[in-house]
Amino acid sequence: MTNIRLAVLFGGRSGEHDVSRRSAESILAHLDRDAYDVTEVLIERDGRWRIDGHPATLTTALKALSSQDVVFPALHGPYGEDGTVQSMLEWLGVAYVGNGVFASAAGMDKEVTKRLLAADGLRVADGVTLRPGQELSAADRDRLGLPVFVKPARAGSSIGVSKVERWEQLPAALELARESDTRVLVEAAVRGREIDVAVLEHPDGRIEAGPPLEISVASAAFFDYDAKYDGGAVFHIPAALDPDSTRMLQDRAVRAFTTLGCRGLLRVDFFLPHTGQEPVVNEVNTFPGFTAASQYPQIWQRAGITFPALLDILVAGALKESRLGAAAA
Repeated sequence: MTNIRLAVLFGGRSGEHDVSRRSAESILAHLDRDAYDVTEVLIERDGRWRIDGHPATLTTALKALSSQDVVFPALHGPYGEDGTVQSMLEWLGVAYVGNGVFASAAGMDKEVTKRLLAADGLRVADGVTLRPGQELSAADRDRLGLPVFVKPARAGSSIGVSKVERWEQLPAALELARESDTRVLVEAAVRGREIDVAVLEHPDGRIEAGPPLEISVASAAFFDYDAKYDGGAVFHIPAALDPDSTRMLQDRAVRAFTTLGCRGLLRVDFFLPHTGQEPVVNEVNTFPGFTAASQYPQIWQRAGITFPALLDILVAGALKESRLGAAAA
């Protein structure tokens, strides 16, 4: 049998460029080179393209991508995780790993995500979305209380996120968030344990939630960018939960996957206020971090799926999805 032609697409113009490169490094290190002929496609911070390390024009890059059996878009944040690249790959007619255009766009937009999940009965944190020029009203301040979290509506890796414990801190927090997005989400803090649940769709269509992961951060006020990537966070897999709480979290994660129309993979981040209480969906990640130290691969490693096997499952699912789409057309 001939090897599968696979391109790993990474980098990008977002603030998560470095995170994407780290994810790609791990993916490239764990792909079975006896099964895949791998092409590395890098988008530089300024939008320039490189193929296997060599400069390339956009036309050359598009031809290289369209010649693949499957593309693995290891991109995080705007211009990659938000449906932009997925639209391009759909236009090229090439199979790709992970979520489609709608789920990617909806999952990247925290306001849209919250509206869709709440409409399907999932619990989300109370919050307000501020457009350009808008400020938080006195009524909203009274309702949300302190502390609040201020976030760019469309960014990841906790970039631009601040915890506000005094209202005089709010202007600086809004300014920081607006460096990443014109729309800003101000959310009431939810007291509870931070639990992540990974969802994986197998090539046979089975959707599985992995063992819940609990995050402990001793040195930061919250699970911010530094805590995510400098090793300051500790992950407990599985989280010390009773069976009912575990099943509830896994059920809600799969529901979020279905509600957003996801395919392939999703990570759902929860706050669990107290045992037995309905968990609060904090955020979803349609393409979570893929370094060996990231939550998503670690969860599946604990469930008995090695990193190379996880990549095989995602690639096989993408190829099957592409064949089904071609047959329907």
